[in-house]
Amino acid sequence: MRLARRCGAKTRNGGFCATPAVKGRARCRMHGGAVGSGAPMDNQNALKKGLYTAKAIAERREIAALIRESQAFLKSLREKQ
Repeated sequence: MRLARRCGAKTRNGGFCATPAVKGRARCRMHGGAVGSGAPMDNQNALKKGLYTAKAIAERREIAALIRESQAFLKSLREKQ
């Protein structure tokens, strides 16, 4: 156990975790070496609210373009006065 590779996670005081790493991994069980730890594949969490779907991104870009056009139009009206 003394010769086991140590976890590579940094602690709050700037040092490294002193617990042994899980076999075949770089981290201990508390820092992500456990089976099933880590983010799910394909980042399903980001799709929960639909904020990062292609449709939502395209809609935000379209709204931003409309805002830029309206600002330019208002600026041109002010310049004519």
